[in-house]
Formats: sequence, C-alpha cells, structure tokens
Amino acid sequence: MLDWLSVSLLITIGLLLIMIELIFVPGTTIVGIAGLACLAAGVFLSFQFFGPNVGWVVMIVCSVSGFGILVYGLRSKAWEKFSLKRALDSKVNEEYPLNLEIGQVGQAISALRPMGNAEFGSKVVEVSSHGNYVKTGQKIQIVKIDNKKVFIEPCETK
Repeated sequence: MLDWLSVSLLITIGLLLIMIELIFVPGTTIVGIAGLACLAAGVFLSFQFFGPNVGWVVMIVCSVSGFGILVYGLRSKAWEKFSLKRALDSKVNEEYPLNLEIGQVGQAISALRPMGNAEFGSKVVEVSSHGNYVKTGQKIQIVKIDNKKVFIEPCETK
C-alpha cells in the first residue's frame, strides 16, 4: 500500500511541477528539473517495487500524461492571461521639454552602464554615455542631444 502511495505521490508532484514550470516559470529552472526528478524517481520506484511490467506501464502513463499536459497547456487560452497585451509607445525624456545645452555640466545620480539617470540643475534626465562606465556621483558633460536623447561624457578631473 505504501509502495503505491509513494510512487503515485512522486508522479503527481512531478507532473504538477512540470505544469508549474510550463505556465508560471518558463525556461529551464529548478522547478522543471525537480519535476523531472520526481517523475524519474516515481518510475524508478515502480520498476523496483512492482517489476518491469508495471514499471513500463507507469512509464508510458507518465509519458502520455506529460505530453497531454503539454498539448493542453499550449492549446488552451491559459497563456493569454500571462501575455503582454499593450505595447509601450512612450519615448525617453518625453514628458517635458529638455532645455539642456551641449556643454552643460551635471552629475550622474545612477551608474551609467552605458545608460542611467543624471541631474542637470534640478532636472533628472535619462542619459547615455558612449559606452563608458560612469560611477554614481561623477561629474558629466553633455556632448550631444539627438531627438531628446542626451549623450554625455565624464568630465575630466583636474
């Protein structure tokens, strides 16, 4: 009795973990690996406890169940609940006029890798360096403004 309970519990938990992997945590993660491990353990124990005939039947049932869950999950509209239905249509620094000039000096308020935020006077603006890493708090200077996209370079320390 305990043999059947452990085998069926391992297989049920394995199938549930694989279903969770497919729906909630896409990609190969620890959840999917744990699900496969539970399924493998359940099939292995069925071979060990009940012999090869029952073991093969359990393996076929697990394979068909797993394939059925995969097909149902892909065909059902469950994926639409998790999909993004809106497209972002906003642009960088769009909410206000920039009123910035080339050569203006400011300070990085976040690390620029190569993008981040900087403060020029009392304005916080998203800026981009030309591939340079700029530390938080470092002085920066505007070198180019292209359609409200601000490009900076670190100021030379003297």
